[in-house]
Amino acid sequence: MPSDRATGIHDLSLATTEFVLPHAALAGHNGTEIGKYHVGIGQRSMSVPAADEDIVTMGAAAAAPIIARHGTDRIRTVVFATESSIDQAKSAGVYVHSLLGLPSATRVVELKQACYGGTAALQFAIGLVLRDPRQQVLVIASDISKYDLDSPGESTQGAAAVAMLVAADPALVRVEEPSGLFTADVMDFWRPNYRDAALVDGEESITAYLQAVENTWTDYAKQGGRPLDEFAAFCYHQPFTKMAYKAHRHLLNTCGQDTDGARIQQAVGHTTAYNKVIGNSYTASAYLGLAALLDQADDMTDRPIGFLSYGSGSVAEFFAGTAVPGYREHLRTAAHHEAIDRRGTLDYATYRELHEASFPTDGGHHPTPPQTTGPFRLAALRSHKRIYERR
Repeated sequence: MPSDRATGIHDLSLATTEFVLPHAALAGHNGTEIGKYHVGIGQRSMSVPAADEDIVTMGAAAAAPIIARHGTDRIRTVVFATESSIDQAKSAGVYVHSLLGLPSATRVVELKQACYGGTAALQFAIGLVLRDPRQQVLVIASDISKYDLDSPGESTQGAAAVAMLVAADPALVRVEEPSGLFTADVMDFWRPNYRDAALVDGEESITAYLQAVENTWTDYAKQGGRPLDEFAAFCYHQPFTKMAYKAHRHLLNTCGQDTDGARIQQAVGHTTAYNKVIGNSYTASAYLGLAALLDQADDMTDRPIGFLSYGSGSVAEFFAGTAVPGYREHLRTAAHHEAIDRRGTLDYATYRELHEASFPTDGGHHPTPPQTTGPFRLAALRSHKRIYERR
């Protein structure tokens, strides 16, 4: 029988890459005024993956602290959300399942719908826990945002993973009903199977995003959701951090409310701290915003948080969550700062080499240089198989 117990995010952990490229280095290469990046899109730097890391190594690194704290006995499902998939058939989560030593009595699946996939995974996980509150679900959202060199999207690149343990009686955030939903068939952003880098129509994507903000809120209100004034903060998907400000201004306009800059800053400012130095992490982006909010904001206990998840193409959802009493005792603030601060700074030439590198497709043995210092690495491609190592 379904349970009426609170369900939501019991634990949250993030990971990012070994390297970082400051936007100052990008501006120095292409002659762009640095204010276009620091102010125009609100970005300071972007995480860059090493040759021996990918969505699996990041996802495993994000999830490992959760397993260390809670064990595996109650985890019977892993949902891996990504739009940077490494295989058309096998879930990236199966590799993570192996690296983490999870029980064989586990279902593992990969979800895709652009940047919305992380929220889809969270909502599916909540449904499983409501069906059987004894179970917990490990949700992993992991992505590498990659665009062509010297393209308009290059400055918004990034990479990160967020792992969330979804459970009954959560220690961090109680996820509420209802949700506001919206889908529209638009070509604002896409990546055909034959391309490594995504294609994007920037103006169309902003327009589609704002349309999704308006329509998800309208549906949320029709479903009996909270009034706008009850929310203490909003976690938006952040393809670049200035988009969170644009989105919230549009929501306020939609609701006929004042768009005072200080009000917008109070609503979204804390949520941009990690994204502005990591870059776009696609499915993980909104939940990097949640991590930054909980790690930095004054006590959020019992204060509603709005979530707007947007995935190009497009699917979007607005829902609410509330930080539960005692949530601060379970945060991983120091570890999150360490994950960001440990990255080695790249010059533009080295970044370009990493960006252009790719595996041969001949099925031979192709080891990767050991560039990472984290707990997991992509060791090689051998006979068309990815080989991972646990340190």
